Amino acid sequence: MSLVTTTDATFAADVLDSPIPVLVDFTAAWCPPCVMIAPVLDRIATDEAERLRVVSLDVDAHPATAASYQVLGMPTLALFIDGEIAVRFMGAKPRAAIMALLEPHLAPAAQRVGGPPAI
Repeated sequence: MSLVTTTDATFAADVLDSPIPVLVDFTAAWCPPCVMIAPVLDRIATDEAERLRVVSLDVDAHPATAASYQVLGMPTLALFIDGEIAVRFMGAKPRAAIMALLEPHLAPAAQRVGGPPAI
């Protein structure tokens, strides 16, 4: 599976209007840490598909969205829940570190949308 991409034109529908939490990877093709983290995010997208969507936004191709969220370094990851940023962090991290940052926000979000409780 490869990450779903979003654009300036589709960001609102893909992310802000999503009924489930969305982790946005603000990335760039020239960014080595972004390339390193891509397989980790792909794995999270597969493993957590019932609780979370993971999308990628190329900041060079779609600068308006990146600018509106003041993304200055890559990779920047932001978890959106109900159209708002719940948590935001920068840099390539291992899966366990990313999930540790996301988990406190995913359990309450799953309960709001009637999903399964976090394990």
